[in-house]
Amino acid sequence: MQIDIDNLTIKQVRELQAILATKADVLVTGRDLGKQIVVLDRGFVYVGDVTLNGEYVHLTNAQNIRRWGTTKGLGELLEGPLSNTVSDPVNGTIMVPARAVIHFIAVKKGW
Repeated sequence: MQIDIDNLTIKQVRELQAILATKADVLVTGRDLGKQIVVLDRGFVYVGDVTLNGEYVHLTNAQNIRRWGTTKGLGELLEGPLSNTVSDPVNGTIMVPARAVIHFIAVKKGW
C-alpha cells in the first residue's frame, strides 16, 4: 500500500490505525504466552516459557532444539520431543529481539 502522507483519506488513516494497533498488541509488556516453540531468524529454534516484554521475547526453562527428529515438520513436537529430537538445556533467561521471531507454536505437555 502506497500512501501520500499529505493527502491521506479517512479510510487510509483507519487502515494505518489497524496496522499499528496490531503491532502494538504484540509488544504488550509482560504478556505470558506459556510454553512455546519459538522459531527465530538465522535458523535458531527454542522451546520454553515465553513472555513478551516490550520489544523483547523472554524465554525461561528453555531448550535449544538442535535437531528436530521429525519427518513432517515442527508440528510433530507439540506434545514433546521425539526419539530422534536433540535439544540442549539453556541456563538462565534468553532475551530475543521480537523482530527476530519468525513464529511461535504453542505446545502441550511433554516439554
